Amino acid sequence: MSRLRLFNLLVLAAASVLLSGCTTTDPLAVSRQAMLANIKSEAPGSYFIGRRYYKVDYKFWGWVRKPGESWSTAKMVMLNENQKFAPDRELGKLGSDNNYEYKLFGSFSGEMVYEPASNGFYPELVLKGTELISVSPGNIYRGVGATDPKRRVIIQPY
Repeated sequence: MSRLRLFNLLVLAAASVLLSGCTTTDPLAVSRQAMLANIKSEAPGSYFIGRRYYKVDYKFWGWVRKPGESWSTAKMVMLNENQKFAPDRELGKLGSDNNYEYKLFGSFSGEMVYEPASNGFYPELVLKGTELISVSPGNIYRGVGATDPKRRVIIQPY
């Protein structure tokens, strides 16, 4: 076997060993896995996790789930703010917290509230307190434009 041929075989073998450890990873998949791990580590308690879902034309507040549960179980809610204003309303800047994530304290009243723009009924959450978790949480939507306040689209989290 010639030296050149032997050299080429060695280079090819070395390259295949080095490249076999390389894999392409989807950054969204990695981010989603991290988010799911965070959800699993949430402490149980008498609070909810809420994601503000501001839309110019709609009056609902956003998606709410129990701690430790996936976003696919979240419910779109209407807030009863008789005891506590939502954070954006408290600041006088409606929708300024679009896609922020919060701990929400309160309870469901058992009532369903009609929202005319979506022609839908949503459970009423009587808000008693909030705690900001993140101003830039991971993506929970598959659809394009989910967090665009001007798009008249309601996309369920996954």
